[in-house]
Amino acid sequence: MIIDRLHSVQSGFYPALFSATDESGLTQRLSAGFHYLQTVDPAGLEPGRVEIEGDRVFALIQEYNTKPMEQGRWEAHRKYIDIQYIASGEENIGYANVTDLTMGDYDEAKDRYIPQGEGSFIRLSAGMFGLFMPEDAHMPNMAVDQPQPVRKIVVKVAV
Repeated sequence: MIIDRLHSVQSGFYPALFSATDESGLTQRLSAGFHYLQTVDPAGLEPGRVEIEGDRVFALIQEYNTKPMEQGRWEAHRKYIDIQYIASGEENIGYANVTDLTMGDYDEAKDRYIPQGEGSFIRLSAGMFGLFMPEDAHMPNMAVDQPQPVRKIVVKVAV
């Protein structure tokens, strides 16, 4: 898991993450996802799916009201890395390593586990992102103090 501000990526703070050459193409797909976030105007996007590199890299534009913590649920993925970028508003997002949770069944069609257990929470505000690898369970969309509107871009990067 990485939590940071998008401008840190823009200023070259993570050169090892994007400059390494790998045969799988993962670094190139991550670069494409961050390039999209750096060059798009989030205010001009309609909610829905945006193709970046087909099913290998795509974005989900979301608008919602955050939820009280008691309505939250964990999720983890097998096929995709999530880059969850807050365009406006703020939310708490939970984190737990999947080895610390009870995983439950895997939904192949949705690429999602719904694990059970406890984790930690961090506040994400506009301009921040959370990068969640397949071993990183996360609980997004949680209210900080009370429910509020959030505009988020979730970039899905195939592993």
